[in-house]
Amino acid sequence: MESGGAGGTGSSGGRDVLVRRAVVGAVVGCFLVGSVLVVMPDGDRRPRAAAGPVARAATAVGAGAPASLPDLVALIRDREAHLRAHPGDARSWAELGAAYVERGGRTAEPRYFPKAEAALRTSFERRPGKNTEALRGMAALAGARHDFRAARRWGEAAVAASPRRWTVYPVLIDAYRGLGDYKAARKALDTFAALPPAGPAARAGMLTASGLVYRDRGWREDAAAAFSDAAALAPAPAQRAGGLVRVGELAWERGEFAESLRAHDAALRAEPGEHAAQAGRGRALAALGRHSEALRAYRSALATRPLPQYALELGELYESLGVGGAARVQYDVVRALGRERAGVNDELVLGLFEADHGDAGAAVRRLRAEWGRHPSAAVADALGWALHRAGEDEEALGFAVRATDQVRGGGARVALHAFHRGVIERGLRKDAAGRRHLEEALRINPAFSPVLVPVALRALGEGGDGR
Repeated sequence: MESGGAGGTGSSGGRDVLVRRAVVGAVVGCFLVGSVLVVMPDGDRRPRAAAGPVARAATAVGAGAPASLPDLVALIRDREAHLRAHPGDARSWAELGAAYVERGGRTAEPRYFPKAEAALRTSFERRPGKNTEALRGMAALAGARHDFRAARRWGEAAVAASPRRWTVYPVLIDAYRGLGDYKAARKALDTFAALPPAGPAARAGMLTASGLVYRDRGWREDAAAAFSDAAALAPAPAQRAGGLVRVGELAWERGEFAESLRAHDAALRAEPGEHAAQAGRGRALAALGRHSEALRAYRSALATRPLPQYALELGELYESLGVGGAARVQYDVVRALGRERAGVNDELVLGLFEADHGDAGAAVRRLRAEWGRHPSAAVADALGWALHRAGEDEEALGFAVRATDQVRGGGARVALHAFHRGVIERGLRKDAAGRRHLEEALRINPAFSPVLVPVALRALGEGGDGR
């Protein structure tokens, strides 16, 4: 279902959708009048002076929201200078640590993560008792490293220390989602949404978290509305760009490629150089057949933030265009980035890469270990696919079913997951089920992968068993 999860289109499901939309509308209505007037909790409608770069970055980092790179650099320099003169300031150590986390994430430079951990632990030393800022910073650091177990531990500690502080909830919700604990994520969101009204940053954060949880439940229309409202409410360009990127990603997942491109273009107007928007443009442009532009967009994203995922997608686009040499170069980049990003858990993308373009046995080993750490639907899907590529279809199907059957309980419908299950089923001579899931993948997103869509089409057209 595009909306209403498992509720269908009956009266109960329709009422649920209306209620959710009413809540979103009420949240935005309290803060936006003609997308201009900002009403603060105390009713103060006076115009306020524009904040400088240090204040902007401090506000964003404290809220767990994106900050522009120039503002981050200014904040880091400011806090480093302050702490040289005032080394006992626990709060500033926590702010510096959180700024290092954000900079490491925005630039894909893991060298900032050990610096962040050192700063946050220094904050604990300066204030060994209740230190919510440092706890939240440690949760954000663990999340940036894709260590969701640690992120959950730190996030739950932060909530226990300050259960009414809204900034602790987004990192905890992300941790639960990374662990595949979607029920806990929904419960944390309910608590977050019930907190007393705060400013626009808080509401934008709550709407973003809502959109992610709605997306996980398969309520894509509601997720799109939440992300759009989060972007409208965001108090800074980097945060607005983040919301628009979410809108664009969701549109691409639904096969709405022109809408996805518009959202990512808007994100780049808000925050020029935003790497996720460039990569999103690459996906949308490739789906629209504008391959030269797509290649340029991917190269820009990779130059701004060298992530294995971007190199893999660029390599697969080259492969689909018959440019094998360029594809192999990018696959070498994937391997190199996997080695260089020590301390960051990229096992999911590296495991899928090995399954499709390298050593299937190595992929299985990587992804079994990752399943033990983070048993999410995405990891179940990847492990199932790796097992299939290694010739273990019976075991593979169990994981593919785990990845896709959450839909029956109101989960996200992911084209790649449906494709993987369909190919595995056909390998087991479950032809009718395999055809059904291959067709489903193409219905969800007819351009979900430049190299795998032709495989699905051949399997459906020729009665083949995929790859």
